[in-house]
Amino acid sequence: MRSSNPVFSRRGFSRDTGYAGFNAQQPQAGGPAVGTNPYATGNPYAQDAGNPYATNPYAPQDVQTGLPPQARGNVMTIDDVVSRTAMTLGTVVLTAVLSWLLLPVDPANLGKSYGIAIGAALVALVLSLVQSFKRTPSPALILGYAAFEGVFLGVLSATVSTYIGDGVVIQAVLGTMAVFAGVLIAYKMGWIRVNRRFTGFVMAAAMGFMLLMVANLLFSVFGGGDGLGFRSGGLGIVFGIVGVILGACFLALDFKQVEDGVTYGAPREEAWLAAFGLTMTLVWIYLEMLRLLSILQGDD
Repeated sequence: MRSSNPVFSRRGFSRDTGYAGFNAQQPQAGGPAVGTNPYATGNPYAQDAGNPYATNPYAPQDVQTGLPPQARGNVMTIDDVVSRTAMTLGTVVLTAVLSWLLLPVDPANLGKSYGIAIGAALVALVLSLVQSFKRTPSPALILGYAAFEGVFLGVLSATVSTYIGDGVVIQAVLGTMAVFAGVLIAYKMGWIRVNRRFTGFVMAAAMGFMLLMVANLLFSVFGGGDGLGFRSGGLGIVFGIVGVILGACFLALDFKQVEDGVTYGAPREEAWLAAFGLTMTLVWIYLEMLRLLSILQGDD
């Protein structure tokens, strides 16, 4: 499985072999070298010693200029990732605020609000899947996904604020920011090591989590009530905590992906994929945080 994102369909920066760096350790100082890089077969951005065109179409020198991609200024940087992520998250926040203000929850017709939220979520899901199967990132698709995701989050948040409490949404936002900051600090300090074992564990845990949630949904639809009880009570709190922890693990995987993309010279357009993945992960954390806080508030 190539994805490290909650929506298991998102591919990594590599166009041929999946995520960069998950099968490799940290590169040595000075970066990879042709013919001496021990991570060549594990990282799609590293050159292959026997055939530099075998695993990375961006690694060889340009046939016209004779310059490597780094010298042409066509590689992804941290600034590129930050700016694209700011645009994507900004779109989510803007449309969420507009949806909150322009699509107020009507207690007498709650089904309308749920219909708008579900419709927006489905459109966002379709756009994310289309982008996931494309070989190149599409800013229009990614920003479109962000816009409809924002509509979904805005309507859902307004509903939770109306029926659970005014402070729940703010707490969920602050909690999401705290998780992001905490994971970033832990990653930069080296307290989290993203390797093959870590990735495999997270993906297996996420798959099990998603299957349980789907089973709970099916039981609630066909059996009525709260299904298997994963969305309320003590069990719901436990699963909410697990969901937030999984989201934090996905953030670590995303940070590793960005770091490897920058280190091994991913093309600049791939910064949109980094923004796409980070946005999806933060949405996951916010939703789990919102659900967890809603259960805690409801039990008070």
